[in-house]
Amino acid sequence: MTLKPATDQVIQLSLDDAIQRGLTNNLGLKEAENAEKTIRGQQLQALQEFLPTITLTGDTGYYQHDLAALGFKGSSLPPSLGVKFPAVTHDTLTEGQIHYDQILFSGPVIAGWKAAGAATRVAHFAKMTARGEVIQQVASAYLHALASSSEVDNAKALEQADLVQLNHAHEQRVAGVGTSLDELRARVQYQTQQQATIVAQNEFDKDLILLKREIGLDPGQKIVLTDQAPFSELTDQTPEELRALAYKSRQDYQNLQNQVQELKAVHSAYRSQRYPTLSFSGNYGVQAITTIGSHGVFSAVGTLSVPIFREARIRGDIDAAQAQLKAANSQLDDLRSRIDQQVRSALLDVSAARKLVDVARSNVDLSTRALSDQTERTNAGIDDTLPLVTAQAALANAQTSSVESIYQYNLSKLSLARAAGVLEQQYHYYLGK
Repeated sequence: MTLKPATDQVIQLSLDDAIQRGLTNNLGLKEAENAEKTIRGQQLQALQEFLPTITLTGDTGYYQHDLAALGFKGSSLPPSLGVKFPAVTHDTLTEGQIHYDQILFSGPVIAGWKAAGAATRVAHFAKMTARGEVIQQVASAYLHALASSSEVDNAKALEQADLVQLNHAHEQRVAGVGTSLDELRARVQYQTQQQATIVAQNEFDKDLILLKREIGLDPGQKIVLTDQAPFSELTDQTPEELRALAYKSRQDYQNLQNQVQELKAVHSAYRSQRYPTLSFSGNYGVQAITTIGSHGVFSAVGTLSVPIFREARIRGDIDAAQAQLKAANSQLDDLRSRIDQQVRSALLDVSAARKLVDVARSNVDLSTRALSDQTERTNAGIDDTLPLVTAQAALANAQTSSVESIYQYNLSKLSLARAAGVLEQQYHYYLGK
């Protein structure tokens, strides 16, 4: 994770902002993006095997020739011819040429291009899988921080209520209508709630540090969460609908499908090593010699290369590629089964979490009413403070359970969206934002 230094500015952070920062700064995602760029570069290299290579060359040189060293001597010619030539000659040669080379047919080259295309798609879906992981991690950290914030608010509210009750118990004792024991119980309850508030605040602060770590902010950077904990009903979906959606949208599934296609192309490339390769090369140029003049030169060469005896190596390559392909197909079948299991499990988690939210909210309402009634009885002198302390503890537990159940419900919906392969595109819908 790339961390940005802290500033004095307080950052207002929404869930969308946090996710965008996570996608921008996550180191693992950057590595996946760089890997995709590398594979695309290799695909272009494979494409070049199909394209002609055209080069231009030009040179000039001064040449000196020792004719005697080459076997030409003046005495070799009859004196009657009256022909003489120097023992050493020189000339200047200037030439320019254009060269053309191209593979017209090659089985391994064709299969290699197909494999490179599949590898590019594999790298793309690996990157998309990494994006989904980042989104889920950041969203989970943000939602957990929101839950911790709610815990702090609830703890402070209960602490304030306990302070009011402590003051009331003190006033009653001073007025002679209350006991020291009641005041002592109220003070113990107040200080116990103070401890709970400190613990809740500490957990919230640590959750903020974790969130800042996930999105690439310095741990000392001040942030304020601007979103509230979302809660919304999720439209009923059948396992069959989600499974079909997952087979279409899951990046890891598409990644593995393309790995199979890549291995098929590699297997085909090894098999096509038995096929002949046809290539063409040619050049055309002009040569100019000072003592003779200029003239054109060219060549055109077609080459047919036929493998004769490489069977052992070819069979070894084919067997290795076939084993890898078989393993990839087995992994694909296993992933199809796991997707079905993950979708069904996620649906069950969402359903159970939703029911827990209903129970927890009802428990908060009942505990609030019970505390209100008990407060009235205690203030009226009907009961001492012991039942009141019990009611306050019950409400605190109910509020904690409610906050946790809403967090788990949102988390289960994110997991369902991830299982269906639509987390990045539809996390707003699943969270009800």
